[in-house]
Amino acid sequence: MMHTSMRREKIIVGWSGGKDSSLALREIERRGEYEVSALVTTCTEGYDRISMHGVRCSLLERQAQELGLPLEKVFISQGASNDEYEARMKKVFLDYKKAGITKAAFGDLFLEDIRVYRDRMMASIGMTALYPVWGLDTHALARQFVRDGFCAVLVCIDPRALDKSFAGRTFDDALLDDLPANIDPCGENGEFHTFVFQGPIFNQKIGCARGEVVLRENFYFADLLPTP
Repeated sequence: MMHTSMRREKIIVGWSGGKDSSLALREIERRGEYEVSALVTTCTEGYDRISMHGVRCSLLERQAQELGLPLEKVFISQGASNDEYEARMKKVFLDYKKAGITKAAFGDLFLEDIRVYRDRMMASIGMTALYPVWGLDTHALARQFVRDGFCAVLVCIDPRALDKSFAGRTFDDALLDDLPANIDPCGENGEFHTFVFQGPIFNQKIGCARGEVVLRENFYFADLLPTP
């Protein structure tokens, strides 16, 4: 008797280059339910960097290469309004919908308002949002991330939440021990953003070196420089 393997449904993944989207991608791979067609990342025109995170697009491209996945960069203008962001994202998502892809996965963990916002935006174009790591305990998740061999660096810090000295630090057990008790260990409230340069989902380590830490638009950014 012949067994035919079912074709997995294709989806896209909202990719920030950071820890939460890496965990979401790993969970998608672990479940084996979907096939990832592309990573979709918002980048800022002129800076050629990942929006909000401030990471150079050349490092983002290296991530996609080591993941073996196509990358779709969605460029928004500097200081873009939410309307502009939505319009540009919807345009790209509609292109995928025309190609038969109706679902997009995101690395959100517990912020209900963000989930409601995404669900509404996706529904307006007839698509569905998936949340592979939603509701997981962020304390346990942060420690598991380190144990599983992921390596990340804090690339953006909100000085209202954390001291400037955290910018550029490696996301490891020592960092988690040093975080103030009121700070979410996954930075889900926007306290910090990360760039993942190594881990079980990547073929090889992404070479990068810490550059200078700069203050821009009330956030501290640790510049990462690509290395061979």
